[in-house]
Amino acid sequence: MSSSNLQNLLDKRLVVLVIGGGGREHALCYALQRSPSCDGVFCAPGNAGISNSGNAICIPELDISDSSAVISFCHKWGVGLVVVGPEAPLVSGLANDLVKAGIPTFGPSAEAAALEGSKNFMKSLCDKYKIPTAKYRTFTDPSSAKQYIQDQGAPIVIKADGLAAGKGVTVAMTLEEAYEAVDSMLLKSVFGSAGCRVIVEEFLEGEEVSFFALVDGENAIPLESAQDHKRVGDGDTGPNTGGMGAYSPAPVLTKELQAVVMQTIILPTVKGMEAEGCKFVGVLYAGLMIEKKTGLPKLIEYNVRFGDPECQVLMVRMESDLAQVLLAASRGELSGVSLKWSPGSAMVVVMASKGVPWVLRKGD
Repeated sequence: MSSSNLQNLLDKRLVVLVIGGGGREHALCYALQRSPSCDGVFCAPGNAGISNSGNAICIPELDISDSSAVISFCHKWGVGLVVVGPEAPLVSGLANDLVKAGIPTFGPSAEAAALEGSKNFMKSLCDKYKIPTAKYRTFTDPSSAKQYIQDQGAPIVIKADGLAAGKGVTVAMTLEEAYEAVDSMLLKSVFGSAGCRVIVEEFLEGEEVSFFALVDGENAIPLESAQDHKRVGDGDTGPNTGGMGAYSPAPVLTKELQAVVMQTIILPTVKGMEAEGCKFVGVLYAGLMIEKKTGLPKLIEYNVRFGDPECQVLMVRMESDLAQVLLAASRGELSGVSLKWSPGSAMVVVMASKGVPWVLRKGD
């Protein structure tokens, strides 16, 4: 590296604050700490694993739901980039407040986070911009929902409209199971306000795959492929939960298929969000079904942040300077950026405490 390039890099050295405290955030801290341009990593609240690994300095006392406290912390410690890990602070507008305060932030505004915060919003966007997705209807009335389910037949998919921490989806193999899911959401309020509207969706047969792209509002670049396991039990059994392990690369996602996903799903979404007046900045995580019948991808759902197990396998394989890449995205400068990955494979295995996904036993 020439001395002028080295000087440029040193001039750009960044202090980064990662928001969140799970495995995803640990993976981000790990990759950021390895970034040549990164001068230091804070994580709020962080966790014991992050703290013990030395991948970041954890700030458990910083209240991440209090935007002004986060902004003060950034000013005090010269934070040049905030990376928001979980969906809840995004939906409640943390990124809006940070950007308003002039702090570069990787993560979408509350308006753009509605892509994950409301499945109905996402489905309407798909309709408007011709993005391939499963046939669906939205309901607030249980009897209308059940009538539609009866007309469509099983298997069928029932989803809570709002954020349910990855737990608000029932893949019902029988009509009874579907009716029960509707009742638990609309009558018993199992997911609180997140389930006051339900989406009833056609069951797509095929292979499910996770697709990630970094987005700067106008441009998008794909990340390496990854695939996670949803069901909680060994041998892919039990209820769906928020990810029980992952591997990368995912052989099902060929280079040809990646190009199709970018052209038919990711780029139309980025352009559609811009046209709707809520530019998307951050990571778009598309849950896709590669349909058995056609071999083509359909969008199941969007998340507006990294998936937890997938982020872990991706960050281990990332060889680019992650701090500079995420900073470029936050500034609308992704055009021309390319990413470097290690050629090997990565895998994460999850050991879950008893009761997941329904009753979380903490501290086991």
